[in-house]
Amino acid sequence: MKQSTPDFKQEYERREAWGLLTSLDIHDCNSETIRDPEAIRRFVIELCDLIEMKRFGEPLIVDFGEDPRVSGYSLTQLIETSLISAHFANASNAVYLDIFSCKYYDPEVAARFSADFFGGRIANQNVVIRK
Repeated sequence: MKQSTPDFKQEYERREAWGLLTSLDIHDCNSETIRDPEAIRRFVIELCDLIEMKRFGEPLIVDFGEDPRVSGYSLTQLIETSLISAHFANASNAVYLDIFSCKYYDPEVAARFSADFFGGRIANQNVVIRK
């Protein structure tokens, strides 16, 4: 029997939530995409458009890290209702993405888009309704 996905919007409204956090660990990503700052920039712009978040300024995308195990790009994008952040781990070809907003968005849509964009699979997904 297929387990149904939770109705996040209904629960968000029922709890009179203050915000929604989606944390994704995306593994087996396309190594070229996660190492391309222009692709990362395009990703966050397209994600914001998809989940109807208004970006506040340009994304900050920085490549750093002396330890090869954790080095890679990091992303910060302010949105008018909070923040999108991510780290792209070169050694493991993984993306660690957090989307937090006081405005509701569909976490399943955001997760599918993100995994598809980076050519990976979702290894871990947590959705937290903040009150």
